[in-house]
Amino acid sequence: MKRMEIRDNWILRVEQDNAYCRAGEEFPTGIPGTVYGTLMASGRMPDPRQGENEKDALALMQGDFVFETRFALDEEMLSAEALTLTFYGIDTLSEISLNGIILGETDNMHRTWEYDVSSVASRENRLKITLHSPTAYIAQENERIYTGGASECMEGFPHLRKAHCMFGWDWGLRLPDAGIFRPVEITAHGKADICDVSFYQEHIKTGRGMHGYIIPEVKIHVTTQVNVYTEGETAVLGDHVALTTAGLRVETEIESPDGAVYHTLEEKRRGQIIDETETGIRQIVRIPDPQLWWPNGYGAQPLYTARIRLINGSTGEELDCVERRIGLRILTVNQDPMPDGGTNFAFKVNGLPIFAMGANYIPEDNILSEVTRERSEKLLREAVWAHHNTIRVWGGGYYPDDAFYDLCDELGLIVWQDLMFACASYELDDAFEESILKEITDNVRRLRHHACLGLWCGNNEVETQTIDQAWKPSLKQKSDYIKIFEYLIPKVLKREDPDTCYWPSSPSAGGNFDNPWAEDIGDTHYWTVWHGNAPFTEYRKHSFRFLSEFGFQSFPCLDTIRRFAGEEDQNIFSRVMEMHQRNTAANGKLMLYLAGNYLYPKNFEMALYATQLLQADAIRYGIEHLRRHRGISMGTLVWQLNDMAPVASWSGVDYYGNRKALHYVEKRAFAPVMLSCEEHGEVDQKPWPNTQAIHVDFSAKLHVANETDQVQIGTVHWSLRNARSEVIRSGDEPVQVLPYDGVWLEEILFGDQDSFDPCTTHLEYRLTIGGQVVSEGMSLFCAPKHYRFADPGLTVRMEGDTVQVHAEAFAAGVCIMDGEKPAVLTDNFFPMEAGDRTIRLEQAPEQELRVICVRDIAS
Repeated sequence: MKRMEIRDNWILRVEQDNAYCRAGEEFPTGIPGTVYGTLMASGRMPDPRQGENEKDALALMQGDFVFETRFALDEEMLSAEALTLTFYGIDTLSEISLNGIILGETDNMHRTWEYDVSSVASRENRLKITLHSPTAYIAQENERIYTGGASECMEGFPHLRKAHCMFGWDWGLRLPDAGIFRPVEITAHGKADICDVSFYQEHIKTGRGMHGYIIPEVKIHVTTQVNVYTEGETAVLGDHVALTTAGLRVETEIESPDGAVYHTLEEKRRGQIIDETETGIRQIVRIPDPQLWWPNGYGAQPLYTARIRLINGSTGEELDCVERRIGLRILTVNQDPMPDGGTNFAFKVNGLPIFAMGANYIPEDNILSEVTRERSEKLLREAVWAHHNTIRVWGGGYYPDDAFYDLCDELGLIVWQDLMFACASYELDDAFEESILKEITDNVRRLRHHACLGLWCGNNEVETQTIDQAWKPSLKQKSDYIKIFEYLIPKVLKREDPDTCYWPSSPSAGGNFDNPWAEDIGDTHYWTVWHGNAPFTEYRKHSFRFLSEFGFQSFPCLDTIRRFAGEEDQNIFSRVMEMHQRNTAANGKLMLYLAGNYLYPKNFEMALYATQLLQADAIRYGIEHLRRHRGISMGTLVWQLNDMAPVASWSGVDYYGNRKALHYVEKRAFAPVMLSCEEHGEVDQKPWPNTQAIHVDFSAKLHVANETDQVQIGTVHWSLRNARSEVIRSGDEPVQVLPYDGVWLEEILFGDQDSFDPCTTHLEYRLTIGGQVVSEGMSLFCAPKHYRFADPGLTVRMEGDTVQVHAEAFAAGVCIMDGEKPAVLTDNFFPMEAGDRTIRLEQAPEQELRVICVRDIAS
């Protein structure tokens, strides 16, 4: 087998006049390459993410485009048994021709498209891909059959198997780029090659310890399918006998992280057949003393390398070799009944139920040629930095590149993998069924070997929205929902990956339209805080089994906004800012929550800062509450990790990689050992001072969560302080927390409104273990806007690779700024008492450091 990637010497030809060029103009490009990316690189198209440039960029996609190249083949390739041309990612509607012969059409960006070109290819070749307008197509199809979906998207988007969010979302611009975003490859096939490999792990368990199963041995069952090429025909060999008859053999070896190599049992038994199946050639490799793969925070992520070689039995020549990295682990979803009548919903790794901590991932860009391994690695390392162990690949985008999953394997991030259906109705016919089944088969085969893969999920919010008739589904479309997500897709997964859990929708209680909003079964999306305008304390009324979506919006920092908005646009309600605020209700909600929590900002930058504090406060309430109820609740996935464009959104890391306050809060709230406080006072009993007087009790309940395999023995220190940081009352309490458990401390009572002033008093608390502070925090008993902060006189200076912060009084939301963006530090956006604090720099500042805090919002 010989492969050749067709990467260079491409041109893009634009087929119609537009705001950037005339019809027929050509531009050099490469693969991966897209229309937007190519025109931007040529200098003809401004960045569509800036100002109001989105409008012209969207209009451009009403036309068609041609990607074309010429390439040569040598005699070795031309004399092969078969030649195939493979497109690993075309976005989306295209007609493909080689040397003037039409090979076929594509209509699904999530699929791999392969064509036999044995009779078409020659020494010199001309390859042409004509891309058709995605926006014209969805409008035309929606006229034919109405298929509704998310209101921020372009109408008709569910008709096209293209990343839905490219057509817009409530955090995404309408930039439905087109192009070839993954490699184009021509393959010369010899006598035979490997067409598919799958793995099944048999873990030999001899007991159970504190950290899950005791596993002294793992048997890896490797199933290989082989294609044989003869006289222009292709046949799949389904068993060992057929393989031997064809004069072939398969050799499998697995190399451990430390270099030990293990071979198939057949070799040790002189070729004796271990097993025969109708689905391929199965071999078994025994791994003694396995190094188990664990999620981040629970252990290491050792990866074994499996090599499957196809050998010509007569000559000993290696005809093909497939290499995969695998992690040895048992990864299931525990759905056992619980005493309260509900069921568990928890990832269980190697027998250990883990508390899933992480976020939802959306595509990193509309322009897919700009998504690189390096960019994804930086983002995923940010997730690990914040103690994430799980990431949900949301269903309104696309299936990420192989590098994304390789990184999740390496970093220990369990992947909740949505299939690419979201917030829409779908019209099922024969063509759509064939398309989605091939799409799912392609991607399951591509991804199923990854250690990180934890769950396949049918869709995002389609079950609940079908019941709600959110998008006005027809009776047929309601029926189609059940056919697609509870019949067709489960059949594919049972065949292709029976060992990975399939969950029909998110949220769901298991399907069949059976109360998918249930909190005690399955997973939940909770949006009463934010969309429902509820206060942050509302989280404390719930005990979700697994909270797979919850979030709160904020603006990015001023540095990010300057990249798309001029000085004259720097007002939250300006036209350009509203172009980058895709949720039409969001500015009003931010103002509502701002009114309930912080003083009116004195300027634009302080308004941005205040929204980030709101976001961080909201999510902290949710995470801390659910971690205090480990065992009942077993997962919190924040909406969302990242941005697709520079916009106002729910992200913790903005489009340009700047950490928001939320990301720092996640690091503290997801820490393996975490001290938190459930405070009571005006915040949950009388948040508005102008309401009728009632009795208000002020108290605090401290809790230590331990998500480690060690008993944690330490001391909780708390102090009630005034605005000058002077101690009013304090206490120390020894604490011992068992592994994977939590402990409530005795409630601390502070009195009522007659004896306690919440506007001048706050609670500071720390957990020390071995003399080191491992977790700390602060609680107010009134809204921050009502607390009478003293002037903290904050100062900041650099000393080598550290930052020294000094305060003369208590300060909340302390943020060290690198110019107009938060400095990159081990901690930021934190409360501090009077005194000094040392923080380590993680990235050298670009500008002079300065420091802001909550008191600066209005004063």
